[in-house]
Amino acid sequence: MCGRLSQYRGIHDFVAALSMPNALANNAGDQPIERYNVAPTNQVALLHVQGERLLADPVRWGWRPHWARDRVTPINARVEKVAHSAFFRAIWPHRAITPIDNWFEWVDEGGPKKQPYLIRRRDGAPVLCASIGQLPDADEGPGEHDGFVIITADSAGGMVDIHDRRPVVLTPELAREWLDPATSKARAEQMALHQGEPSTAFEWFKVDPAVGNVRKQGPELIRPISRR
Repeated sequence: MCGRLSQYRGIHDFVAALSMPNALANNAGDQPIERYNVAPTNQVALLHVQGERLLADPVRWGWRPHWARDRVTPINARVEKVAHSAFFRAIWPHRAITPIDNWFEWVDEGGPKKQPYLIRRRDGAPVLCASIGQLPDADEGPGEHDGFVIITADSAGGMVDIHDRRPVVLTPELAREWLDPATSKARAEQMALHQGEPSTAFEWFKVDPAVGNVRKQGPELIRPISRR
């Protein structure tokens, strides 16, 4: 998974897709997010649970443990290793959902520059990405070292022409279970490993190369320039 995504719906649209009865503590705003080209290190609206409340918080995309200062800060974590990795041990129990509208990948098609593709759900629903992180505390507020990573899986052939890795995307039912603090770490691992949405749940198409410029924003970046 390349490091670029879109969040343009409002947080209430993403919460509605989850159908969670929990009271919402919303720190992400009530208006449409309208961010079409989000890069790593920027804050992304994240959903997580603390106690009986569902929290929506802006959290920095990227995290590393305090002892790994000599390493590049990852934005993703491989599902095959994350549950047993010393690197992610501190945050593996702290699960979240990154609700997005789509993400982007770049493909070498023989031209002078790689061609960007937008990937989204075929049914138009929000993409609910399994994530973990050092998350804001509802009572204490954001912390200096808060951050998160998106869990990724092998594309299993269905998307390999676009990219060999993709987010672990959960159905709303599984996303609710993922967020539930009562869900065991072992169950969470099995969900991430075996129950992510298949490649057939997604569609992809070429978009304007302008999306490669992180300063560019706007709905024109998510419009197809030609269908696959």
